Amino acid sequence: MRYFYVWGLTGLLSGLVSAAAHAQQAPATAAGVAGPGRLTGAVLDSLKGQPVPYATVVLLPPDATDSKPVTGAATDEQGRFVLDKLTPGAYRLQASFVGYATRTRPVTVAAGTTEAGSFRLPAAGTTLGEVVVTATKPVVEVRPDRLVYNADQDLSNAGGTAADVLRKAPLLAVDGDGNVKMRGSGNFRVLINNKPSPTLAKNLAEALKSIPAEQIQSVELITTPPAKYDGEGTAGIINIVLKKGVQQKANGRVSASTGNRNTSLNSSLNFRTGKLGFTSSLGGGLWYNPGWSNRERTSFDESGTATSLLEQNSDVQNNGGWYYGSVGLDFDPAEYHSFSLAGSLNGWGGTSDQLLYSRTTPLVGALGEQLFVRDNSNRFSGLNTELTGTYTRTFAQKGREWSVLGQYAGNPSTSGYDFEQYAGHLGPLNPGQTSYRERSRGRQPGSESTIQTDFVQPLGKKEQKLETGLKAIWRTTGSVVSVDSLRRGTGEAIRLPARGTDFDYQQNVQAAYATYSFGLGKKVSMSLGARLERTALEADFRTTDTGFKRSYYTPLPNGNAQLKLSEESSLRLAYSRRITRPYIYYLNPFRDVSDPNVVSFGNPDLDAELTDSYELSYNTSIKTASLSVSGSVRRTGNAIEQVSRLLDPTRSLTEQTYRNVAANTFYELNVYGSVKPAKGWDLSGGPNVRYVTRRSTALNLRRQGVTAGLNLNTSYKLPKEFTVQAFLYGSLREPEIQGTGSANLFYSLGAKKTFWKERADLTLNVTNPFNQYWAYRNSLRTPFFEEASEYQAANRAVRLSFGYRFGDASAGGPKRRKTISNDDVKGGSQQGGQQ
Repeated sequence: MRYFYVWGLTGLLSGLVSAAAHAQQAPATAAGVAGPGRLTGAVLDSLKGQPVPYATVVLLPPDATDSKPVTGAATDEQGRFVLDKLTPGAYRLQASFVGYATRTRPVTVAAGTTEAGSFRLPAAGTTLGEVVVTATKPVVEVRPDRLVYNADQDLSNAGGTAADVLRKAPLLAVDGDGNVKMRGSGNFRVLINNKPSPTLAKNLAEALKSIPAEQIQSVELITTPPAKYDGEGTAGIINIVLKKGVQQKANGRVSASTGNRNTSLNSSLNFRTGKLGFTSSLGGGLWYNPGWSNRERTSFDESGTATSLLEQNSDVQNNGGWYYGSVGLDFDPAEYHSFSLAGSLNGWGGTSDQLLYSRTTPLVGALGEQLFVRDNSNRFSGLNTELTGTYTRTFAQKGREWSVLGQYAGNPSTSGYDFEQYAGHLGPLNPGQTSYRERSRGRQPGSESTIQTDFVQPLGKKEQKLETGLKAIWRTTGSVVSVDSLRRGTGEAIRLPARGTDFDYQQNVQAAYATYSFGLGKKVSMSLGARLERTALEADFRTTDTGFKRSYYTPLPNGNAQLKLSEESSLRLAYSRRITRPYIYYLNPFRDVSDPNVVSFGNPDLDAELTDSYELSYNTSIKTASLSVSGSVRRTGNAIEQVSRLLDPTRSLTEQTYRNVAANTFYELNVYGSVKPAKGWDLSGGPNVRYVTRRSTALNLRRQGVTAGLNLNTSYKLPKEFTVQAFLYGSLREPEIQGTGSANLFYSLGAKKTFWKERADLTLNVTNPFNQYWAYRNSLRTPFFEEASEYQAANRAVRLSFGYRFGDASAGGPKRRKTISNDDVKGGSQQGGQQ
């Protein structure tokens, strides 16, 4: 398998470089496009003067009766366009975008570069007629500061969830339990429309299942975030951009999907009339994911002699459901003034039933085998509600902007388990032979309140800009857990106070930032920024009558420089320092013994992590091909790691908690490219290779090694509105501080048929058709025990989806609303979000 991945990485890298080089050398085939002329310009909103990204710009023959395009392009994020290799002469230049009226004007192309100026598109008052050329975004865009995965262009996402979408994005990996890693690390932040979701912070794997894929427009991957972002997330930021409302008449979408892994119903309704805009969505669904696991652990005494052997296997049935709703209002009472109010709720819950068979064999002494069966049922639920209000003030001076934002979020959740244990045998279960019964119930209340203000001021020349801002977050959470032992026969509950917990935790963060952006000549642009954050912590552990209160300041500098090598290519150097604050699941001292051989608990004495990141990247884009190559180094000096130690060699009992015990360094090379080898065919993907070193003086350990991954996505448009698509992701195992992580393999095939005048589509997706299960294998090694575990997750899935669009289905304009971005805390483990 290792040779397969190395061969695949090398082959894809060579193919992408060759394809990009070929695309740069290949002449355009459109009539009249072969000369040295170049045409540049911009497309703007006529009312606000703001750029219109992804507008369609078409060069037409001078004869008004001839509508056959000579060439065309889509504008970039700043509304700019470039048409090159043009034959000098007279043409007509046309600009259009859904939601706006089309504008056409004559233009003369000369040898060299001709500046066409700005197209100011007014909002369309009536339904647009047929557009000559429709611009479609590629599945993956390579931008100087981020990679963008346009999920709405990927048909295989139909009927899926946010977890399915993230699985397709470059630099990301999602395992069978829905646990996410970015560039091999679980330490990152996930935002929704540039703002956090407390549900995502508390339980990422479960919360991602409750966001329907069809609500997602794109996923942005920011590896070196600037100072305006909160300082959390050492591997970077994942920003999930949801689809926005439209700028015209009422429209919406209804869809349904069914399959052997999930079923869902989703809907949306949007409209804009005059100065008021309305967006809404509502959906719900069910998911089902069976699996089985096994574990084998050998314990040693201080002399290195094996003392016991633990063998366990279990069947797991995971079931759950979710519901999701949102509503948003935009109001523009006058020019340069806008208000918005958005609310959402996101609920989820489910059960995880496990039948565990355990055998402990003593290898020394006279003790006999310890046998038992445990029937364990875990339950969980959560509800996240958010209300966000914004006011944005723009000015006649282009680029100048002031905004004030406020947000309140409530994020309570519950958890619990019940188990019955049968000792002395591994045979069939008889309820009358229960040896021990236990139950636990817990709730985790929580809320966040945030206020921030940001100001952007252009200075002098257009290359100079100053961005400043202030922010404050008040975060309250806690945990109340009870554990009861149930008497045999009567079922009478006996409270176990020493096993429960009851505590409150407050985390308040105040921050100020400033970023100065400027140019040096025509080819170099730079930005220098810094963020100062104050963290105040307070905890009250009522069960032990203890607590703590402390605060600290953290300066977080960053900067980047970009060298424009040509109109299509650039080189970028970036540095940033990031902070990672532990969240409740890392701090909660509750001792979870639902696994009879592992005691898990948090550590309230954890300190925040600090990470320095350095990145050098090369980006180029020529017509139908783009390529990004980046090298990066990330170093964390006081990394939080999950560590295990042996408590009882004879029972093979271990404990797991979190400690600041490691210094981790990641050396990484990422290559990602996209190309159109033929008409209707899109191909994108690339490898990433990491060399990892992990050192711990406290544990007397040093781990190092190489790991790699491969991401490949391709689609082809067939006649009669058929499209087919395929996706592949694979990764090698990675060294951990006390062992080795698992490898991963995920691939899918999809086909879509569009009909009813492009208002309906039917999509069939098949995931991992040749692998019913994928084995996630992990290993742990300490001086006192060695453990190998395997979890077989059900990976083969079939999903059929139907969607129907009604009303005026024009996409929304380029207007972007300011949003809160609380990306400052480290979520729980796979139990609680980001690692």
